[in-house]
Amino acid sequence: MEGGCLTFTTTPTRPSTLFNYNPTITKQFYSNSLPNTITHDKRRRGLSIKASTHKFSTAKPTLSRNWDVSSYSKAPAWLPRFEELDTTNMLLRQRIIFLGSQVDDMTADFVISQLLFLDAEDQKKDIRLIINSPGGSVTAGMGIYDAMKMCKADVSTICMGLAASMGAFLLASGSKGKRYCMPNARVMIHQPLGTSGGKATEMSIRIREMAYHKTKLNKILSRITGKPEEKIEVDTDRDNFMNAWEAKEYGLVDAVIDDGKPGLVAPTADATAPPKTRVWDMWKIEGSKKAKKNLPSEERMLQNGYVSTQDDEQKSNEQKDEAPTSL
Repeated sequence: MEGGCLTFTTTPTRPSTLFNYNPTITKQFYSNSLPNTITHDKRRRGLSIKASTHKFSTAKPTLSRNWDVSSYSKAPAWLPRFEELDTTNMLLRQRIIFLGSQVDDMTADFVISQLLFLDAEDQKKDIRLIINSPGGSVTAGMGIYDAMKMCKADVSTICMGLAASMGAFLLASGSKGKRYCMPNARVMIHQPLGTSGGKATEMSIRIREMAYHKTKLNKILSRITGKPEEKIEVDTDRDNFMNAWEAKEYGLVDAVIDDGKPGLVAPTADATAPPKTRVWDMWKIEGSKKAKKNLPSEERMLQNGYVSTQDDEQKSNEQKDEAPTSL
């Protein structure tokens, strides 16, 4: 008995919106006897069945056989939907890296990989590092610092919001002349912070390591800002907050981004430094009523700053005189 080949050809009435091509799906199966031609011709042509009388073929039928791929090159570019956009990759295409979290090992690995990738892609175009970070691990931040210095491309740093602690250090570590700060941003520098516990020998090891990091950071900031290490050590003894113009004057940034838009700069942001107040140690005023009375009022400090009426040595001598003697 002679076998026949039945071919189904389905043609969609409208182009598919999911794919860029318009395939023709072909299915083959075999029967013993079929009519010559069966054709359904309606207003909307849906199915055309044709029978061929060639003999059984040993070729294995596949779904991709008889597909027309000539229209692939003519298909328009595929555009992602809004919910499918990845802002990190979109910024990376513009050579922008955003550091918007605490500096830890995971964040440092991510930023370092982006720096190395952009530097390998093009060493002549600048890399922009936008910083809004409260700081974090010293070792993780030093890893980002080393990656920035290893890049042959210039790394421009921009502060938005807050650059504190290690974030301020990375802000100042950008390429000279390409370190910027937004007008309402804040910059804060201080000495390394940490804790130690355990045995006395273990605590001494941790303290020695922290002292090493403090000296290293002071040396780097001294070289960046051009200020002596002694001044850097004094300025970083406590939390030292600065506005954008103070950070520029200190040498942490090169320029403040202010294009003159109305309302861009907050009313309290100006180029004048805040009033300098005296740092009082608790041991100098504890137990002395006279010393507590001599403390300047907050209103007077904000208006005129602190004006000492007595030397600290005289106050300490008065406290010694007032201290009761042991019998």
